[in-house]
Amino acid sequence: MCQLVSVGETGEAIGQIAADIRHDFSGYADKKASEKKILTDVFKKGDRWFRTGDLMRQDREGYFYFMDRLGDTYRWKGENVSTAEVEQRLHDAPGVQEVIAYGVAVPGQEGKAGMAGLVMEGKFDPAAFAAYADEQLPPYARPVFLRLMKSAETTGTFKYRKVDLVSDGFDLEKVEGAVYVRGGKTGYQKLTAKAYQAIIDGTTRL
Repeated sequence: MCQLVSVGETGEAIGQIAADIRHDFSGYADKKASEKKILTDVFKKGDRWFRTGDLMRQDREGYFYFMDRLGDTYRWKGENVSTAEVEQRLHDAPGVQEVIAYGVAVPGQEGKAGMAGLVMEGKFDPAAFAAYADEQLPPYARPVFLRLMKSAETTGTFKYRKVDLVSDGFDLEKVEGAVYVRGGKTGYQKLTAKAYQAIIDGTTRL
């Protein structure tokens, strides 16, 4: 079960879901997306809570402060990476219509590896994209993984639903469409089941 953070610590803000009007949660039009936002058995068996994706901190005076959005920043190779900056730099990459940057956990490695969801105008060119990323971003900020998407889903306030993308990670069984990993002659190569397993069990270090 979950634990409440102490004063001065950062945690995710969640909202209780109950049968009364005050705690009602109608959810998104997409039922599957709504289910991903709901936590069960949080503080007691059978309770339900809505994930906001907002990281908050409370001080000793009782005031709350917004700290960050889940998925908006991540740490890789000892460096903090801003997803907004990565998105801004890669938006004009060859053939890219939309780009969503976020960090994903890799078993056995500290921090989170950079991953970018790409909506392409035409066929994806790994070499051209890698060359552009190398030109625009320092090594630690270049996406380790790429996910090709048909469209970029947004919330009612037109924010990208990064929480869902972070949850999928680079798991080939969860991700629809091709996934690429940094490496090879073209800069990025398709992630195969064998290569995925090698990353998971630590045989391949990123």
